[in-house]
Amino acid sequence: MEVRAVARYLPISAQKIRLVCDQVRGMDADQALTVLRFMPHKGAEFAYKLIESAVANGEMNLELNRQDLYISSLMADEGPSLKRVKAGARGRYKPRTKRTSHLTVVLREREEERV
Repeated sequence: MEVRAVARYLPISAQKIRLVCDQVRGMDADQALTVLRFMPHKGAEFAYKLIESAVANGEMNLELNRQDLYISSLMADEGPSLKRVKAGARGRYKPRTKRTSHLTVVLREREEERV
């Protein structure tokens, strides 16, 4: 059984949030939440909230055991860029690109080893 959660239009570039995703991909859900809680990156807060939401959805809707869930997939894709301008020297303008990203997490239930 798998649980999927998506956060869209996050105000952070996909490149920055991928640094966080690479650290916790493949971990148990509870272990990943602990790591993300103490990570100093801005993207760690977004990933923490999304994984916590996916775990809660799995527990409430699908009646999965929290200890059996692990992160099978954690992807950060690029969202639309907001194009803004800022005044520059001598009457010119400087273009600014405010990037957004979409974050997707898929949690799966660990299969018990059969002897």
